[in-house]
Amino acid sequence: MARASSGLAYPERFYTAASYAGFDGSPNSAAKGISSKFKDDVALLLYGLYQQATVGPCNVPKPRAWSPVDQAKWKSWHGLGNMPSTEAMRLFVKILEEEDPGWYPRASNSVADPVLNEEMNHNSKFEAVTANGDAFPVTKTISTENGIMLETEDKDVVSEGPASVGVYDQWVSPPVSGQRPKPRYEHGAAVVQDKMYIYGGNHNGRYLNDLQVLDLRTWTWSKVEVNGGAESHESSLRVPLIHCAGHTLISWGNKLLSIAGHTRDPSETIQVRAFDLQTCTWSILKTYGKPPVSRGGQSVTLVGSSLVIFGGQDANRSLLNDLHLLDLETMTWDEIDAVGVSPSPRSDHAAAVHAERYLLIFGGGSHATCFNDLHVLDLQAMEWSRPTQQGEIPAPRAGHAGVTVGENWFIVGGGDNKSGASETVVLNMSTLVWSVVTSVQGRIPLASEGLSLVVSSYGSEDIIVSFGGYNGRYNNEVNVLKPSHKSTLQSKMMETSVPDSVSAVHNATNATMQSELDAGQDSKIREIAVDNVDTEKIRSEENSERIIAALKTEKEELESSLNMEKLQTHQLKQDLAEAETRNTDLYKELQSVRGQLAAEQSRCFKLEVDVAELRQKLQTMETLQKELELLHKQKAASEQAALNAKRQSSGGVWGWLAGAPSPKFDDA
Repeated sequence: MARASSGLAYPERFYTAASYAGFDGSPNSAAKGISSKFKDDVALLLYGLYQQATVGPCNVPKPRAWSPVDQAKWKSWHGLGNMPSTEAMRLFVKILEEEDPGWYPRASNSVADPVLNEEMNHNSKFEAVTANGDAFPVTKTISTENGIMLETEDKDVVSEGPASVGVYDQWVSPPVSGQRPKPRYEHGAAVVQDKMYIYGGNHNGRYLNDLQVLDLRTWTWSKVEVNGGAESHESSLRVPLIHCAGHTLISWGNKLLSIAGHTRDPSETIQVRAFDLQTCTWSILKTYGKPPVSRGGQSVTLVGSSLVIFGGQDANRSLLNDLHLLDLETMTWDEIDAVGVSPSPRSDHAAAVHAERYLLIFGGGSHATCFNDLHVLDLQAMEWSRPTQQGEIPAPRAGHAGVTVGENWFIVGGGDNKSGASETVVLNMSTLVWSVVTSVQGRIPLASEGLSLVVSSYGSEDIIVSFGGYNGRYNNEVNVLKPSHKSTLQSKMMETSVPDSVSAVHNATNATMQSELDAGQDSKIREIAVDNVDTEKIRSEENSERIIAALKTEKEELESSLNMEKLQTHQLKQDLAEAETRNTDLYKELQSVRGQLAAEQSRCFKLEVDVAELRQKLQTMETLQKELELLHKQKAASEQAALNAKRQSSGGVWGWLAGAPSPKFDDA
């Protein structure tokens, strides 16, 4: 998401570009533009864009006269349709920059534009570049904390190597040499062995694929020549150079990992590309599990041997707030389903890790607004919280960059769709107190969106290096800040009074109690510190001792109360875990009983069916039995009738003829 950290300045920049190209608004400016030094097709396209930006869509009829120039001019203008004037301005400037990359300095020197001239004059205070890109030491204006402007020379601020930066908490420009990279923003940056690597980015709406390196000891730029690629193997696949922007560059061993980002031909899921610093080859690493959807503007944070990816914007410009983890040892993806209220969908935010346990998310933007909220994820409990911020809370911003030095998180740049953020701020991640390190003035790269920020250590000293960005124009400048130990000492003083300040980050419920504890003790401890320094304000040693004793007593009471709350919370968590375990067992038992009941119900239903069938058969048998008894009776009756008939027919004529003896009759 390309936001205008300084309003894009397209009206001023467009009219400057139009005047430079010959379109100055005069009656014959169109003819001057067409007959300019540009090619015919480019000049005609510039003419159409100029008319679209200044007049609007083409409503004039097509020329009837046979003039190839008039016909071509009308066709170029009419072909733009209803393109908005701002888009026409942007394309006009973009085409001019592609055709004549060095137009802007020449146009700014010849155009009496107070805004642009002020910008050029201000930038001239920070560097003097020769024709071959080398920079010589010049006088620089540096704003101090009390508002006093100091002038110093590069030889007093930066000589050779990171450790030579002699001014603390102020941005300075080192005398870089070598061929500078093309101006860009939304690129990736990482440090490996005192060398800052820059990969990809966005320039004039085009994605880049070059890999540049800045030696932080000699401040020399050089381009990394990439080989054709190593032979493919099981864990990676050789790939050509990828044009991308909005990605993240991570240093891992002897490799540079490029994660996610917008590309010309976006893939469906996030790809992890690796550049081998020994073989100078790019490859795509093979991953396992379910990878997240492809995106750009996300945050990628290295925690131990894992990468934590949050948010971003997919290829359809949909904002995301999902959370994923990539184990770099097993190359396995895992989607994290954290409890609590997660940050709203956003992109171009900043992320950092504290104590290898807490992931901090700050700022970012949606399509309509920018944020300055702070969210914390406990990576052990996988729980989101939104703790209370203290101190000078930064204004809403997106497109900013951040690095950590110890427990301090430095935030630089960004914007809010209206202007760029000029303050360099720092958050103490233990106390969650914001403070302003320094501020810059004017439209300079440090108040840009999409700049990169890295930290490099040299001995016991650390330096923060910024590069690139976009604030109405694309930048390729390098600036260096050497952080002092002031904020670190303040945080240690706070830790003496708050032994477990991380609990303010861990639990949102305890955050309010802890912030009140920090605020009360902070004011009293600062009073004691000031009293120890300024002896005029010390009334008596006994009074100081009483204050110290009272603070210690109050501290012990608050610590005891806080510990009691922690114990109760821990006990409640244990009880909850046991209740959940019992609930799980009961649920399993209930499911088992339900299964048994279902089986019994099925068996009972079968038995009922069998009984019904048997009853039907029994009724049939009773009917048959009755019929059988009736038949038996009929048979018996038939047999009796036959027997009686036989007896009656045994005498008479037929018996006499057969010689049967005549029946004998007994005497009465």
